Amino acid sequence: MWTRKGCVCVPETWTPVARSAITVPGPRSVVDGWEVSTRRSSAALRLSDASPLAKVSVRADPDGALAHALGVRFRSSHRRDGILVVGSGPGEWLLVGGVGAAHQIAEQVRGLAAGDFVTAIDVTHGRALMRLTGRDASRALSKVCAVDLSDAVTPEGAAFRTSVAKLTTDVVRDDAGAGTGEPSYLLHCERSSGQYLFECLLDAGMEFGVEPSGPTVDGGGA
Repeated sequence: MWTRKGCVCVPETWTPVARSAITVPGPRSVVDGWEVSTRRSSAALRLSDASPLAKVSVRADPDGALAHALGVRFRSSHRRDGILVVGSGPGEWLLVGGVGAAHQIAEQVRGLAAGDFVTAIDVTHGRALMRLTGRDASRALSKVCAVDLSDAVTPEGAAFRTSVAKLTTDVVRDDAGAGTGEPSYLLHCERSSGQYLFECLLDAGMEFGVEPSGPTVDGGGA
């Protein structure tokens, strides 16, 4: 049903739909307020769009109450109550959680601050996030990233900011988040560069049989 307001006809009920910067082939559906591809892959190497997950950028005193409460140092990551906490810089963290949870995450952060000055900004729609998973994930990623991805140098939980396909990217080794026991990497970049990075990773993984996949957003975490 439509109603007239002034000279403009508008629907009586209207629900905004969010869209990722990354386009994954396949049928599309609206889930948890996001229009997403429902394509799923069982290939040995998979690249999935994880952009709908909540992303909160946090800054605080690197030696303050929040830093001690989070317990995650620069260049490392840890899961806390279903939230992935990434030490993305000195006094800087990225928190990744379930779809639509950004406000709740920000409130939890402020509750841990114990009076310290803290900024917690919802960057969900301003950033692209993708996950590369499979036994050849390290080999594929190493084709576009000069960092040593061996287990000895970048084990599970390692986090770093580097150039991936000539693009500044935050990378997190997050095998636990994939839930498959395989090597898995989260890659986080500016929204405007999301499609470019996604396509570069598909190209790098072509020889390993990589396949794209849509996000799992129905209640899924990081």
